[in-house]
Parts: sequence; C-alpha cells; structure tokens
Amino acid sequence: MRLLLIRHGQTPNNILGALDTGRPGAGLTELGREQARAVPAALAHEDIVGLYVSPLVRTHETAAPLAEALGLEARVTEGFEEIPAGDVEMHRDAESVEAYQQTQAIWGGRDFDHALAGGEDGHTFWARYAGALREIAARHPADATLAVVSHGAAIRVFATLAADLEPSTRDGRPLHNTGMVTLEGHPDQGWRLIDWIDGPLGGAHLLGDIRHDVTADENADAAV
Repeated sequence: MRLLLIRHGQTPNNILGALDTGRPGAGLTELGREQARAVPAALAHEDIVGLYVSPLVRTHETAAPLAEALGLEARVTEGFEEIPAGDVEMHRDAESVEAYQQTQAIWGGRDFDHALAGGEDGHTFWARYAGALREIAARHPADATLAVVSHGAAIRVFATLAADLEPSTRDGRPLHNTGMVTLEGHPDQGWRLIDWIDGPLGGAHLLGDIRHDVTADENADAAV
C-alpha cells in the first residue's frame, strides 16, 4: 500500500498558537482553503483510490477539493484524529506547548507509557492510529494508493515510529500545513519512508506568516 499522510490546512488556531486538538475543532482560514485547493494539482500524478479524514472539521475542509477532483467520498475514520492536548487544551503559553511537544519526543524514543496530564499514552495513540490504517487497508487491494488527511503531531509521531526514524525535535522534522509524508507497506507488515514533504503541497508561496504558529498539531513551521 502507498500511503499519503497529508496534514490539514491552516486554521485560526494555527495563527494564534493554541493547542486545538478537541472536536470538532476550528475550520480553515482563507489561506488554509487556498492550501487545500492546491492539493489536487500537486497530487495529480498519484493514482489515489481511497480518501480518508479524521473526525475533525479541518480535515474535511482540506480534503474537499481533492475529493471533488477525484470523484471520491472523503470517508471519516475514527483513529486519525490529533494527539489530545489533555489538560492544556487551547493553551498558548510556552510551558504548555513544550509539554505537549515533549510527550511526542518521548514517544519517538519508544517510551509509550508516558502521557500528558489528561491525555493519552503512546500505547493508546499507536493502537488507534495503526488500527485506523488497518481498517482502511482492508477495503483496498494491497497495491492501492490511499490518502489520509490528518494532523501534524499524529502524522509526525506515527511516521517516525512506523518508519523507525530517529527521534527528532519539531524543528528537526517539521510538517507545515498541507505537508505530506509518504509511506509504503502495510499495517501488519511494517512501513518504509518514501518521502517527507515538509512544506505545503502547492508550494512555498502558501506558507503564509508562520512567526506566531508555535504549537504542535497547530504548528505550521514545525508541526509534530
């Protein structure tokens, strides 16, 4: 299976730097909609046969132009949602943001017992994200190309673990809005990293002003 993990477009809370991980979450900004509209042309060379989104609104809005271009339904799948911020949900202060990011770095080092206060541990994250991939893989041939619009922290952590990459800080392995990680493999057989496009699929002109976007899922210049 060829798996395209696409981060959603920019939201207002990206700009604010707020840890927005709950449901339904914010929708896209005008730049976010522009980023989403650029995705179909950027992926025109891919033979995508399935398109999936998390339960959060911003992934639906990001996937909509691609769904229309492909003539596919963007199917909501539990498990692809963001890593929850727990007790620091919607916080913007540096201490909260650092705690959220540090949790992901710890998971990248294979310590899955750690959990942010009020959040999930690494075992729970891995089980639900890998489980969602196993669910969608069962619907398609083994050589299918599938696109999943998900969230920065979740994609970054899953790809790091799945492809057995060295743990990285957010600055060492960023994922901007509508950036994409490409993996090949299968949930039951393992994955290998094919590509990590950290900038928007439509090009660097879609980055926007990222100076204040400093959170984890909601971090355009250094998503995790």
